[in-house]
Amino acid sequence: MSSVTVGFEAVDDDLFREIILDHFRNPRHRGRVERPDGSLEADNPLCGDEIQLTWRVEGDAVADIAFTGRGCSISQAAASMLCDGVAGLPCPAALELARRYREMLVADGPADSLGDLEALRGVKAYPVRIKCATLACNAILRALSGEPEGQAA
Repeated sequence: MSSVTVGFEAVDDDLFREIILDHFRNPRHRGRVERPDGSLEADNPLCGDEIQLTWRVEGDAVADIAFTGRGCSISQAAASMLCDGVAGLPCPAALELARRYREMLVADGPADSLGDLEALRGVKAYPVRIKCATLACNAILRALSGEPEGQAA
């Protein structure tokens, strides 16, 4: 395996590095949802990452979700991957996916069945970057659990 730099951290695995760079360069769900049910802003002042999340729920499913913002490759790729992962899922399944992703990074939870999000597992070796990787996740958890709109940490 080779060691490459993405942002400030080294990621050991060319495939995972390529997945992260692809989501950073070609983000999925970038933009704003038309007629959203809510919006939430989140930022990481240590790194300068900022995202605004908009979403629409129809029935019990995430009908549409999108983000705008700026920041390091990790925060922007994670937002793309998370929005892509939860779009179309029933809300309980979307919340579970976001929780399992967060657990992978902060509590050494398993990385299986996370799709592209598994590519970010190497971030846990760089504690200062975990907030970058969980910024969108925390916003999605807050948004889909019905917490008030506004600012998320």
